[in-house]
Amino acid sequence: MKITTMSLGLALFLSAVASAQAQVPTSDATPAFKKLDSIEARAQGCVTCHGQQGQGTANGYFPRIAGKPAGYLYNQLIAFRNGTRSYPPMNYLVAYLPDAYLKELAEHFAAQRPAYSNQERPVQDAAAAARGQMLVTAGDPKKGLPACIACHGAGLTGMEPGIPGLAGLRPAYVVGQLTRWKVGERHAAEPDCMKRIASRLTDEDISAVAGYLAQKTPPTNASPEPSNLVRMPFACGSQR
Repeated sequence: MKITTMSLGLALFLSAVASAQAQVPTSDATPAFKKLDSIEARAQGCVTCHGQQGQGTANGYFPRIAGKPAGYLYNQLIAFRNGTRSYPPMNYLVAYLPDAYLKELAEHFAAQRPAYSNQERPVQDAAAAARGQMLVTAGDPKKGLPACIACHGAGLTGMEPGIPGLAGLRPAYVVGQLTRWKVGERHAAEPDCMKRIASRLTDEDISAVAGYLAQKTPPTNASPEPSNLVRMPFACGSQR
């Protein structure tokens, strides 16, 4: 009899617990990134290095991806998957992801607008600062170099559909990417504008540009400029 009473009591207790749990609004209480069928969950492989909203981290080699054109982000993910852009952790992460998945990730981070992170501003001598400003804002006609702002926008926030923003990038990342283009380790769709430009930059030019970009106050509006708002200095495969 005692066992029967205990069993009945346990059954009533479990029934009460189940009833209480059924009344908890779990969908509202569960963070988005814990819902398996959500872009927030799918983006968790990205946020460890790039930040929860793609704002970047203190590690200069993990760039800000928030607000960059979706077309640019998608092209980079495809390049990492296909091996035409090499960085082993990224190549591994996206190796088996389908186009639709990569497109969704690109569109998610393109829509983010977190504040720019504070970063240390490297010390530049007057000559390097002047050279960096010249290359970014005016270019160097004698070397056939257009200004960075001619393609990356007046606010350096990029241009739809395929040109990335440069604002908020840390010097180490800028130096690393320009150097890779210069030596032929990084590529873009033909005609490859950045290969053409980087091949004409000296190491001192690259350092000057990276330093100048780091000195600039980030814009309040991180949105890229509309496609072909201005006439580009030459044809660029990234914009096709």
